[in-house]
Amino acid sequence: MTTHDDSSSGGRSSESGAAPGTGSALVFRPGDTGYDDELAGFQTGFVHRPDVIFAAAGADDVVAAVRHAAAGRLPVGVQSTGHGLPGDAEGGVLISTRRMGEVTVDAAAGTVRVGAGARWGDVARAAAEHGLAPLNGSAPGVGAVGYILGGGLGILAREFGYTADHVRAVDVVTADGAARHVTADSDPELFWGLLGGGANLGVVTALEVGLVPVTRLFGGFLAHDGRATDPADILRAYAEWTATVPPTLTSSLAALVHPDLPMLPPHLRGQYVVSVRVAFTGTAEEGERLVAPLRAALGPAVTDTLREMPYGESHTIHNDPDFPHAYYGDSVFLGGRVGEGGGERGADLDVAAVAELFALCGPAADAMHVVQLNHLGGALSRPAPNAVPYRDAGWLVRILSPLDGSGKDAARAHQARAFGAVEPDTVGRSLNFAFGGGDRTEGLYDAGTRKRLADLKAAYDPANLFRRNYNVR
Repeated sequence: MTTHDDSSSGGRSSESGAAPGTGSALVFRPGDTGYDDELAGFQTGFVHRPDVIFAAAGADDVVAAVRHAAAGRLPVGVQSTGHGLPGDAEGGVLISTRRMGEVTVDAAAGTVRVGAGARWGDVARAAAEHGLAPLNGSAPGVGAVGYILGGGLGILAREFGYTADHVRAVDVVTADGAARHVTADSDPELFWGLLGGGANLGVVTALEVGLVPVTRLFGGFLAHDGRATDPADILRAYAEWTATVPPTLTSSLAALVHPDLPMLPPHLRGQYVVSVRVAFTGTAEEGERLVAPLRAALGPAVTDTLREMPYGESHTIHNDPDFPHAYYGDSVFLGGRVGEGGGERGADLDVAAVAELFALCGPAADAMHVVQLNHLGGALSRPAPNAVPYRDAGWLVRILSPLDGSGKDAARAHQARAFGAVEPDTVGRSLNFAFGGGDRTEGLYDAGTRKRLADLKAAYDPANLFRRNYNVR
């Protein structure tokens, strides 16, 4: 068993300190040295100005912070990396977990224990030492725990399902200030709700999660000029191709107009690029054979990075930005008719409707928008003892709108118009990909799941302390 602790540290300022009864956590209040630094995260488009920040170094600090909030009936928010802030907020308590960076791999059990502040890059490096891999997302800087509590749609999702499906145990502090170790056997209903319910039922301090025996994969992207080739034709070819691939291949299609900035390569500045991303755990030879029909249908790519790679390079498939910035985002699951293809069930895609959505977010749009279409199915459709909804959906469409120079309201209104193009096939929204719309929770769960979560909320957090999130009341 190996342990890595990549938690950051910070000194207590002369103005701040541990308040009576708050444990050992650093405590920051507005005006304290370090207050703004503790708030800083990946998302810069939304501002949370809490009355007090508890910079927790362990579960005892979280217990103290929750008890402090409960005593004053103060709303509680939690922040690790700050990727998924639900929106602007004033007052209340913020629990910062960035210092809780424990990563402990149990190679014999094939599991990893991740602290609330651990990032996927840290987890992947620790697992690789044992020939294992986590079911992480596309960006190594994202916090592992928050990602899993939203479900976790990873780069190998069609083969292995949601990351939440692989959780063995949850350590959580509930609204009564109790630290609980929760498993599917010890408390099946709370275990169910914590995985998929986001931050509604408590502050998760650590998770025990299964790893997979993956050390390499075949993957990368095929980038095409969206002005030279009709994106609708690319969409159609992609949708037809996905019906032929096995569940060991996970893919997505993305489109964006690159900004005309000097830090970008000249061939990308101002260009409209439509890319197919691929991750496949089979051999490189089999990967090339599977991709060959798509290459033939799309023609020569502007950029082709498909190759065999060590799992540690899997983040290059998507090349997500690694610098803090402002953005607003949302997503919708698409259902549709179910047909047969390549030996696997796959939902039909209304290509014309999705092409309209892409066009509304393309070169003719007034601002930059990044669109991604994820192919679902495979292991994602399997039932699991958690609250992750919409497992029968065939596709997920995501829109991310950078906010530099444009307002949140404008981005939100534009996304609403774009999602309107696929409204007839929409079955819900994804909690993992809701960025900044915390006041709008409709569609994040189907009616049955929401009712079950609300019952758990009434039992474990009747005062709704944990409401600085995508709140289930």
